[in-house]
Amino acid sequence: MRARLALLAAAVSVLTLVAFLVPLALLVRTVAEDRATVRATADAQSLVPVVGTADPATIRLTVEQLAVDSDRPVSVFLPDGTVLGTPAPRTPAVELAARGQSLTAESADGREVVIAVQGRPDGTGVIRTVVPGAELTAGVGRAWLVLALLGVLLVVIGLVVADRLARTLVRPISELSAVSHRLANAELDARVTPAGPTELREVAGALNHLAGRIQELLSQEREQVADLSHRLRTPLTALRLEAESLGDPQDAARITAAVDGLERAVTGLIRQARRQRPVAGPVGCDAAAVVADRVEFWSVLAEDTGRAVHRELASGPLPVAVPADDLAAAVDALLGNVFAHTPDGTPFTVRLTGTGAARGAPAGSRGEVLLSVADEGPGMPPDTVRRGASTAGSTGLGLDIARRAAEVGGGRLELRTGPAGGAEVVLRLAPVAAPSGP
Repeated sequence: MRARLALLAAAVSVLTLVAFLVPLALLVRTVAEDRATVRATADAQSLVPVVGTADPATIRLTVEQLAVDSDRPVSVFLPDGTVLGTPAPRTPAVELAARGQSLTAESADGREVVIAVQGRPDGTGVIRTVVPGAELTAGVGRAWLVLALLGVLLVVIGLVVADRLARTLVRPISELSAVSHRLANAELDARVTPAGPTELREVAGALNHLAGRIQELLSQEREQVADLSHRLRTPLTALRLEAESLGDPQDAARITAAVDGLERAVTGLIRQARRQRPVAGPVGCDAAAVVADRVEFWSVLAEDTGRAVHRELASGPLPVAVPADDLAAAVDALLGNVFAHTPDGTPFTVRLTGTGAARGAPAGSRGEVLLSVADEGPGMPPDTVRRGASTAGSTGLGLDIARRAAEVGGGRLELRTGPAGGAEVVLRLAPVAAPSGP
């Protein structure tokens, strides 16, 4: 914007200067020509009394002295054809002046001034002088140079003024852009300092009001989610008491473990809902520990439903840039989909591998952790990863939870057909320098 405003100011300044300076330059040249012509005419007219009354010898001396003083050729044509002073041919202007008419004409040597002198007893004499082109344009080049320098100076001043004015517009706009990007990056406390013209101040005030309103609505939403999650603890407590009262210790332990997992999920949801700011610094976990723990948990249910679980889990640590709660939720969502959308007895495979930096390679090397969950069921359509959309009667949030967990640390989710023809979901997780614990 600054460049365009400067270009606009330069264009306007140049057009304005051209409109004024070009006529002024032509006027300067005309004035210089007229001044030289008037001076030459005055010198020639000073000879009129001498040419009209004196003898040829006196006229010759006077003409030669004037030619030396004026530094221009001066000639006198007598009626008998004698030429006194600077030798020169009889030009058409001289012939016309011999008839009694004084005039000024242009010639190859410059501007020709001829004056008719009447009153001589032998006829009309003619005084002729020529103003050279150098005298006609004397001082014009210097005047034009001054005008050009003045025009350049005015253009530069106009550009400086336009740039200062443009900065007063661009700086508030840049600040508005920077604050909007900060708001997009979840820095909800970012605010704009109103500056610039009235319109930009109004935009800044509107953006600040919008940011405050967004912050208020998000705070209300977090509190509502936290309250709803907290209410779940009462039935969880009752369920735990019921599990502990079971007569079979194995059933009691299994149900208690399930209640513990559900309670951890609810607690993580409450913490995430009440988190006002992103945690500073790198946040991650040991993917090997988290995935092994969640696979062990789901293996109990797999045994009850007759499902064979194939584990291909790399030994840890495998540090990834995903919080432990988020990764655990993603694994639960993927394994839960297997149990929800495939018949009992369908085998599935959980594979965890790490390459490059994820395996402890030197800092700066590339690498990633791959988490794959593949089943031997009927598969799923390719457009399944849409939040809130499902073709199997579920909420449609499971795969989206896994996708968002992967994207937290710069990874991604891939959905494809597994080796056995069923669905295979792959989470590509970005590594961190060191694990922060499961």
